[in-house]
Amino acid sequence: MLDKVITEAKNAVVAAIEGAEDIFSALRGAVKSTVVGTLKDTGEVATTGVEIVADVVTGAVQGTSQVGEAFINAVKVTVLGAVEGAAEAGSDVAAAVKEATRGAIRGTSQVGGDLGGAAVGAVEGAIEAAGSVGVSAEDAAKSAILGAIEAADEIGGEASSSIKSALKGAASLPREIVESVLGEDEDK
Repeated sequence: MLDKVITEAKNAVVAAIEGAEDIFSALRGAVKSTVVGTLKDTGEVATTGVEIVADVVTGAVQGTSQVGEAFINAVKVTVLGAVEGAAEAGSDVAAAVKEATRGAIRGTSQVGGDLGGAAVGAVEGAIEAAGSVGVSAEDAAKSAILGAIEAADEIGGEASSSIKSALKGAASLPREIVESVLGEDEDK
């Protein structure tokens, strides 16, 4: 089932952005509607079903891997659309943020993309989504950073150091939150 979700999300994104004038609006809409549809189809819109958001985002990131230099922005928009879709479907938003970020990092790894850049883009997307879905930017950033760290741990190798370094160095992210979450992670 999970491979099917990933493939369907990838195909939906590819179909949406091919020939689109504004690929990012098309991407955001495709991801949002795929998340809403998938959560409603599974009948699991509570916290237990939100893990499927990671699979939708993994497929969506795979589908956007051909956008070249704009890949990191595509990751940001993908996470934004996924979080909006999960909120619309009635899911736990904090859990959806975390899972969307995990999926973004996992998908980026699978296509050989820049893990650090993807982590920064994913956190930016989560923060941007926060206002429209009724959660604080701080809570969204924390959940997204935790999702990135979990994904890095799953991937192994240099993923963790690459992601942590990029998050720490990103001027676009709230430094105190990044340092707080990464500090807590290193204490474990």
